[in-house]
Amino acid sequence: MPFSISKDEILETVSMLQTENLDIRTITMGINILDCRGGSGQETGVKIYDKILRYASELVKTGDDIEKEYGIPIINKRISISPVAMVADGLSSPDMVKIGSYLDKAANEVGVNFIGGFSALVHKGFTKGDRALIEAIPETLAATERVCSSVNVATTKAGINMDAVYHMGSVIKETARLTAQQDGVGCAKLVVFCNAAEDNPFMAGAFHGAGEPECTINIGVSGPGVVLNAVKKYPKADFGQLANIIKNTAFKITRTGELVGRVASKRLGVSFGIVDLSLAPTPAIGDSVADILESMGLETVGGHGSTAALAMLNDAVKKGGAMASSYVGGLSGAFIPVSEDQGMINAVEAGALSLDKLEAMTCVCSVGLDMIAIPGDTPAEIISAIIADEAAIGMINRKTTAVRIIPAPGKKVGDWVEFGGLLGRAPIMQVNQSSPAQFIQRRGRIPAPIHSLNN
Repeated sequence: MPFSISKDEILETVSMLQTENLDIRTITMGINILDCRGGSGQETGVKIYDKILRYASELVKTGDDIEKEYGIPIINKRISISPVAMVADGLSSPDMVKIGSYLDKAANEVGVNFIGGFSALVHKGFTKGDRALIEAIPETLAATERVCSSVNVATTKAGINMDAVYHMGSVIKETARLTAQQDGVGCAKLVVFCNAAEDNPFMAGAFHGAGEPECTINIGVSGPGVVLNAVKKYPKADFGQLANIIKNTAFKITRTGELVGRVASKRLGVSFGIVDLSLAPTPAIGDSVADILESMGLETVGGHGSTAALAMLNDAVKKGGAMASSYVGGLSGAFIPVSEDQGMINAVEAGALSLDKLEAMTCVCSVGLDMIAIPGDTPAEIISAIIADEAAIGMINRKTTAVRIIPAPGKKVGDWVEFGGLLGRAPIMQVNQSSPAQFIQRRGRIPAPIHSLNN
């Protein structure tokens, strides 16, 4: 049966594009670099650089052409590569920094805004390459503009690598220190995961998983403004009706994303991967997940009822996406980054949204504690404990969770950090000062939950 779109659907999509901030947030090309193993950091870096240029040289032009032809805004063009630690086992930390410089050079050469995959998967233990890469993260993120890094410290099947959790607290602190003149912006390019997705197109956590093809196109679609307008039209709808309205809206957004992804993959001569239907907010007014929750009837996001509202939103978005495409993947749901969502910022300023409430909401959102700015003097052990808590939520609930947190040097509660662009600005949030140091210093591995034995 041929793929068809009605006249009414076309007109509705035009309205979404013109007045409701519908866009393709990112076209992300995933590239397998496992064949770039061998040699020094310099030699490995050159091999990776050459391969990226071979596959991605037309990526930005292709995205620009599709945007002009279809009238669909495509905000970012990005690249994700296989976790660098996998191709650089046996190399030193300085070697890893050298590889990072070649990644940045390649990203600049092809014109993408970010490249992800300076990553390590250490949920069950470390290789020598993993250790070297983790040690190199602060210097690499401080010395590069476009490189993004991620470390997966836990999975439902393996449990939580508390040695890795312990180290990542210090890595985040050092990254903030080395980028102190920019409010610790290096930490905005670093994510710590549980159950990391191998086909995630969104930064800073994108990498090209080991089970992925040689090269693929993954699409990240975002439409908080579209969903907000749909919810506002039905102020008296009960929750069953409201969920259906959101589901139908997500369906339409996903179809737009798949169209762009399939056209891009055909023109670039690579496989089409997935559409990630994540409601990823921006600092723009009307492009806020918090506003959607408040349009459901909450006085302020962060108040009681916020977790239930977010759970319903996240589930309806996933159902709508799954109906629209057989290739929905990545994270797909609703993001709640503080600095990138004006509604979230307003709630923090009003004292309605705390770090503890955000943690509760991450049980039902599509990722976790995202773009949270905290006082610069927060001890590394507290940051590690925050990561451990979030990893536990993901491990027990069989979902992806993550922490992207910025201990802003020299800043205290009530101050602000300013990152600009999509990264936005954020108030410094209060952190519980009760010390978890003895807990974190136990190290070892928290065992996987009993349901991990299910096949």
